[in-house]
Amino acid sequence: MSSELLHGLQANLLSPPVLFFALGLLAAVVRSDLKFPEALYVSLTIYLLCAIGFKGGVAMAEAGLGKVWLPTVAAMLLGGLIPFWTYPVLRFVGKLPAVDAAAIAGHYGSVSAVTFIAATNFLKELAVPYEGYATAFLAAMEAPAIIVGIMLGKMALRRQGAVTGGGLGPVLHEALLGRSVFLLVGTLLAGFLCGKRGMDAVAGFLVAPFQGVLALFLLELGTVAGRRLGDLRKVGLFLLAFGILVPLVHGAIGVAVGKAVGLSAGGAMLLAVLAASASYIAAPAAMRLSLPEANPTLYLTAALVITFPFNVTLGIPIYYAVAKWIFGGS
Repeated sequence: MSSELLHGLQANLLSPPVLFFALGLLAAVVRSDLKFPEALYVSLTIYLLCAIGFKGGVAMAEAGLGKVWLPTVAAMLLGGLIPFWTYPVLRFVGKLPAVDAAAIAGHYGSVSAVTFIAATNFLKELAVPYEGYATAFLAAMEAPAIIVGIMLGKMALRRQGAVTGGGLGPVLHEALLGRSVFLLVGTLLAGFLCGKRGMDAVAGFLVAPFQGVLALFLLELGTVAGRRLGDLRKVGLFLLAFGILVPLVHGAIGVAVGKAVGLSAGGAMLLAVLAASASYIAAPAAMRLSLPEANPTLYLTAALVITFPFNVTLGIPIYYAVAKWIFGGS
């Protein structure tokens, strides 16, 4: 198992996306003027979401709804439940203000699409099979935790007698119809309806350039994370430990849930990666809209500067090793 883990670590750390992320991080540290235009960053995001959604929908069509529905519902429940136990840890162990604890909890129940993509690349590199419809888990887990986190924050503010703007309507709109969820669900449905014939028609656009686009996206994310490294001094040791230890716990839970609902070791590992990840696209947008009282430095630094780099470098191989162990090395 140790040799398997070392091989996985090497394969992950020397993959182009991770190396591009490290390059972006270095660029920010040495204060290079490397910076992507906002329009290009948005375009890369849209491309990645469309590609993973469409491919997941095609895989769902080939597998059939009878095989997909149970693990997808389990993934949705897992994402929605995570904020309920991370909130008290942040609130009472970390002594964070209630609204900040709720916002961070929502981020850690929601998911990172880029971490998921990095995990699928990792499995392909090791020739490990997995369920192609796992993208459905990504779409299912994005919104529930955001809604739960915002509801926890609103309840805390109400107890404090604070005045807050916005009701349930804007929250649901942002969580369910924000760019990430809308594109994932919409392209998932398109892929499901088109099937393999549709994939053959767009493979030259959605499959062939995918790895290069991902590398460019991670290069930009590396610069963003590098510019926020100074925030680590503000968030303290507790949030640093939280951003590493909690994903490890959630990863183990994700593997166990995946095995319980009949996934393969590779599929369970992908569910573990989603459970261990933290959103830094959809969740921050929703929190800015619905919980403006929450401190963005805390939730952005935790998700993007601590958990994301940990997951794409060390976390993914660890979750794979856990999956191999729980599945008995199968």
